[in-house]
Amino acid sequence: MKYRWLLLACFAFTGLAVAQPQDWTMFRGTPSMVGLGGMLPKAPKLLWTHEAGSGIVSTAAIAGDTVYVGTQDGKLLALKLADGKPRWIFTAGNPISSSPCVVSNAVFFGDEDGNVYAISRANGKPLWKFRAGEKIISSPTPAPGVILIGSYDNYLYCLYAGTGKVKWKFKADAQVHCSPCVAGGVVMIAGCDGKVRAIDLQTGKQRSAAEIEGNLAAAPACADGVAYVGSLLGDYLAVRAKDGKVLWKIEQGEEGGACYAAAAVTGDAAIFASRAEKVMCLARSNGKTRWTFRMKGASDSSPVISGGTVYVGSDDGVLYGLDVKTGKKVWQFTAGAEIKASPAIAHGRLVIGSGDGAIYCFGK
Repeated sequence: MKYRWLLLACFAFTGLAVAQPQDWTMFRGTPSMVGLGGMLPKAPKLLWTHEAGSGIVSTAAIAGDTVYVGTQDGKLLALKLADGKPRWIFTAGNPISSSPCVVSNAVFFGDEDGNVYAISRANGKPLWKFRAGEKIISSPTPAPGVILIGSYDNYLYCLYAGTGKVKWKFKADAQVHCSPCVAGGVVMIAGCDGKVRAIDLQTGKQRSAAEIEGNLAAAPACADGVAYVGSLLGDYLAVRAKDGKVLWKIEQGEEGGACYAAAAVTGDAAIFASRAEKVMCLARSNGKTRWTFRMKGASDSSPVISGGTVYVGSDDGVLYGLDVKTGKKVWQFTAGAEIKASPAIAHGRLVIGSGDGAIYCFGK
């Protein structure tokens, strides 16, 4: 079956030149992974809670009037954005840490048994399945006609979106845990092999690579040809895509300060969350610290910016809203368990899941 793949209208590859999406169709909102969401009310109110019955680490996708989210007991849920009631449930049977990606009439995601699925957006029926060699934590990223996703078999796969067949695959030197970033005609991955790579979107050939001390698991966020990413040593970096040059590297040197979360990028700010129990805002121009906010737990949740507020979850069970300019707390919500998923923001709503299986929706 053939599909007409209607990708994002503003699929500009200049990072911050991309308009904020009305929908939130994938991890980080857009292929550049910069984490810019739509507008929310100043003090979002809890509108509904859906009890999924299993832990959530997958970030939700919001497309039209439906929320899509994966669970640790292997289910992909399609919920009504208005009230959280189920539209349909697809059972993969293996944990889903991968965040769903919605393109036209299909929902794509991976599971921890190494399967990549395309599911009908209308009714939850399978369209195709691709089998990788190892588990998948990476979330799929769309590009015209294809889906890109990493696997623990060391490969980055470029799959035809209509069939699931391989267009090309790139072999890294270790697992591809991160979600791929697409910007400027390249796919960028930050790998468990300690390299930040830029790979040609059309051919799958490497254009550049920066070798970093310490491995990487976070998705790179790319703006204006520069990728911003944190390492498992707790360092923060800016890497130029065209030649792999490290423009700056901030060494934190904190025990247990690994960064699994993707950065949120806006203006001259790159905002990181880490297992060092803090959120940091660094200047994109030189890496200097603008502010630091201390939490009471580690964070694998990738920050998302909505207007003048950045939202981020923590293992302390709190969803924080911080002022982008100052880092001061302006809002918070206490959930019943740790929050490892990242916020999804669209249509005036924020949706996020927690470790006890509760899915929360906030808005006006």
